Amino acid sequence: MRILIDTQCWLWWFLSPNRLGRGAREVIAAARDPLYLSAASSWEIAIKVGLRKLRLPEPPGRYVPARLAEQGMNSLPVEHSHALRVAALPAHHADPFDRLLVAQAQIERMTLMTADPGIPPYDVETLWAGEGEPPRRRPGRG
Repeated sequence: MRILIDTQCWLWWFLSPNRLGRGAREVIAAARDPLYLSAASSWEIAIKVGLRKLRLPEPPGRYVPARLAEQGMNSLPVEHSHALRVAALPAHHADPFDRLLVAQAQIERMTLMTADPGIPPYDVETLWAGEGEPPRRRPGRG
C-alpha cells in the first residue's frame, strides 16, 4: 500500500505527533509502506506560513525538504490529471487542497492518511489518523 499523508497529519507528525492516533503514528514510524507528501501540501504550507497562520522552526523551503529526507518520504508532484479530476468530485469538502489530495489518491490508487472528517465521504481509500473511530462513508456518496 502507498500512503499519501495529508498536510495536517504530516505537520502533526513533526510538530505534535501525539495529535495523531496511535495507529497512524505506528504506520509512519514503521515506514513499511511507501509514504508520500504531495506538492499540494508544500504549497498549502507555504501559503499558511506566508499568511502567518502556521509557524515553523525554519522557512518552509528548508523545513519541508529536510523532513522529507529525514523520514525517507517521497514527493508526489501535482499533474494536470490530478488538478482536472477535482472537477469530477462531489462537493463534500470546500478546501481546494484537500480536494486535490483526494483526486491524487484516487488517480494514483493511494491510501490517504487523514484526520479530516470531510474526507471519508469521498470514494477514496483512507487510513484514519485521528483518535477514535473514523467517520463512516455514507452509501451512494461518491
